[in-house]
Amino acid sequence: MSTFKCLSISQPFADLIIKGQKIIELRHWNTRYRGEFLIHAPLKIKFADCKRLGIDRKNLAVGLILGKAKIYDVKRYQTKEQFLIDKKYHFAPDNYFTDNTFGFLLKNAKEFKIPIPAKGKLGFFNMDLKGSMIQDSDITTEIFDEEYRTQWINHH
Repeated sequence: MSTFKCLSISQPFADLIIKGQKIIELRHWNTRYRGEFLIHAPLKIKFADCKRLGIDRKNLAVGLILGKAKIYDVKRYQTKEQFLIDKKYHFAPDNYFTDNTFGFLLKNAKEFKIPIPAKGKLGFFNMDLKGSMIQDSDITTEIFDEEYRTQWINHH
């Protein structure tokens, strides 16, 4: 299978997710999707968030699929207090909260050793890695071989 769900997440947040620090991805829309998805870092970097979080934007990769994570549930924030309690998990500025704020609960984040060049889209979208910008089938095979080796080792 070479088609996967993918979500574009602006930097520095994509980086925080694949490093396992950010475990709630915030959106102003809900999803019924549960399962693994690829994490794409679009070309746009949120400079104010980099500054607020003390992250050097020069070290952030863009235009790439950086890794993957699993969404296992969604939390709707009913109050700003609930939103602020989870701040250490979503890293969003206080003014992000609205009456339609949803937190996608994430686990099993993993950074790919070889990022995949790709263009993003809005919302969850299907990414066909055969149709991606990867032209070298050896690189694609290496990525999937690495993933299966890691999964096998982690389960034994």
